[in-house]
Amino acid sequence: MRAFVAAALVALGFTGSVSAEGGTSPAEAAKAAAEQIEAASLALQVAGAARDRVAALTDTVQGFEAGLQAMREGLRRAAAREARIRRDLKRREDETARLLGVLQSMGQGMGPDGAPVMLLHPDGPVGTARAGMILADVTPALETGVSRLRADLKEIEILRTLQQDAAQTLQEGLGGIQTARAELSQAIADRTDLPQRFADDPVKIALLIASTETLNGFASGLVDIQETGDSAVMLPDLEARKGELRLPVEAQVLRRAGEADAAGVRRPGIVLAARPSALVVSPTAATIRYRGPLLEYGNVIILEAQPGLLFVFAGMATVYGDAGQVIPEGTPVGLMGGNDAEIGAILSQVGDGSGQGRTETLYIEVRQGKTTVDPETWFRTDKDEL
Repeated sequence: MRAFVAAALVALGFTGSVSAEGGTSPAEAAKAAAEQIEAASLALQVAGAARDRVAALTDTVQGFEAGLQAMREGLRRAAAREARIRRDLKRREDETARLLGVLQSMGQGMGPDGAPVMLLHPDGPVGTARAGMILADVTPALETGVSRLRADLKEIEILRTLQQDAAQTLQEGLGGIQTARAELSQAIADRTDLPQRFADDPVKIALLIASTETLNGFASGLVDIQETGDSAVMLPDLEARKGELRLPVEAQVLRRAGEADAAGVRRPGIVLAARPSALVVSPTAATIRYRGPLLEYGNVIILEAQPGLLFVFAGMATVYGDAGQVIPEGTPVGLMGGNDAEIGAILSQVGDGSGQGRTETLYIEVRQGKTTVDPETWFRTDKDEL
């Protein structure tokens, strides 16, 4: 009899346990992202009255960026989870049909109160007792199957609602970050409190650009232009932070130092893949040595973090600051190019699993004196996780 019951359960496909996903669910992740965006919106409202508007607005922009990134990731996970459930339901179509058939048959033997009606077995009382025992063994497994099916359908409903509601949250987040970027640009333009180590000499820079054809030549020439100025402005020693500096933009490493690009060109710096209009900040206190367009690199900013140590960031659409200024760590130095994706495009990307959207590239080069060094000796790139 027990063997018969086991065979029946296997046939129905409900003997296995349902494994739950560990960690935060997609719905919880999306909810947390929405709260991040809401917090950034509130921060934007009070940033205008902050004592340091640049710092407050920088935090606000980065808060929006983190919230939008978390929302994209939550939606991606939600779409992936829904697809897995639907594939599982598709695979279980036959067993679900059998389950419904069994439930329908059992329903015909239920009384008004939902309890099974004891039917007489053709073999008499012994057969009736045996049938009742089989039914008692099978019923919990059937209930498990029904609960699993109900939970899957409910989760699909929740995930679909989440994805539909996300459009409004994304719209608010994208509108907020655009406003925050505009206010940040104005606050930087109005700033007058930064120390000035030296005055920019546009003639020297113009002659240097005209006489060089490579970034290496320009940066080496920049080292030769020994600017002097306010000696009271001291920059911190970075030796203890070597290898631990944060990247200047939220990004992923696209190419490492010395790796060939599509044209076979190898450069001594790294290339990062960032999102459109992402904020680029200084990884440490530094003096701006150059800011502006340079050769084929687009807009470039060169920061002197300590004497002889230059950080070169190239490829931004907008750059902030003036040569000679000493900026604190975390100060915005530019924005990546491109435009934020429209709501429909974001939802489409996460739906088809391509929701990365890192279409902009930032080139980073590190120079000590006139020698280039691998940027990953200074910056933390979590190379083991990429």
